[in-house]
Amino acid sequence: MAEYIPPSIDWVRKHVEKYEGSGGTEATTLPNTDLPCIIVTHKGNKTGGIRKIPLMRVKVDEGYVLVGSMGGQPKNPVWVYNLRASPDVEIRDATEVQKMRVREVTDEAERKRLWEAAVQAFPTYDEYQAKTSRQIPVFLAEPV
Repeated sequence: MAEYIPPSIDWVRKHVEKYEGSGGTEATTLPNTDLPCIIVTHKGNKTGGIRKIPLMRVKVDEGYVLVGSMGGQPKNPVWVYNLRASPDVEIRDATEVQKMRVREVTDEAERKRLWEAAVQAFPTYDEYQAKTSRQIPVFLAEPV
């Protein structure tokens, strides 16, 4: 079994620990907000280790939209490369945990629909896209 490698950013690590440590009854929103989030457990593409990241909860049908915004920074978050290399993930949504498979959305019509769902959940995504020249990656996590 692969080793768990905690997030290197202090607040992210503490958030994941509280969310997971409570069994999904605490820390289910982003810190200092009422915006719901999920925990995505995935495999590191370089380390092979188990990684966990809190992301905005954007539920669409039976799946989740995962947005690689990184606050509109010029580069993708590392987890984007991890998902591209290993699409099998586990998603914790509060107390529910489900194995899922992700795929990067490249079809323009589907991407537009999912982006709109993401912006409805978190309007700041549009600001993040305006801040960067890269197209922010969008993934869809679907039940296995």
